[in-house]
Amino acid sequence: MLVKKTASLLLGVILILSLLSGCGGKPEPETPDSQPDQASPAEGAAALGSLSSFTAGTLDGGTFTQDDVAAKDVTVFNFWALTCPPCIAEMPDIADFEKALPDNVAVVTVCLDGYGSEDSVREVLDNAGFEGVTLISGEGDLLDLAGNLMYTPTTVFADSHGALVGEAMIGGPADLSAAYLEAVNQTLAAGGKDEISLEDA
Repeated sequence: MLVKKTASLLLGVILILSLLSGCGGKPEPETPDSQPDQASPAEGAAALGSLSSFTAGTLDGGTFTQDDVAAKDVTVFNFWALTCPPCIAEMPDIADFEKALPDNVAVVTVCLDGYGSEDSVREVLDNAGFEGVTLISGEGDLLDLAGNLMYTPTTVFADSHGALVGEAMIGGPADLSAAYLEAVNQTLAAGGKDEISLEDA
């Protein structure tokens, strides 16, 4: 089955990356400068790829594609892993941010090692209160983008065409809601859309 095959490829790529670079957000003792401990714009997110053509499997057994991205002005993609404690620690903040958004903005989490560990993924998300979409497999642009990531968590912001706007957010920002809101509004402004306020959502 194609989705299972691509999910396995995605899992393989990410496991290799995790072995090489570890989980972003907490430096390893031997190399304290090897990983960021706060969110940092390492490079323009567009250098990582785009999300204009892909198919992904969701945690609940559904399908998510570029058509779902096109239905929103901005989609926030948070790439995380079960093996990444900082990723799990920031999930309640992501859940709160997602619940405060207006309908034209969405948050999607991508659990890079979630295929085959669906119960563990659900437990993390349930504990955090996250009710949005979570992807656990993918092909096309999503697979390519995941292969270009160096650390988890990494968050990117896609416009309705699937283009990644602004900087990739690596690691967990001290004030996730404020950092995400600023990046969402930059993405909206780049597309000629009105900015949002969480108070108005």
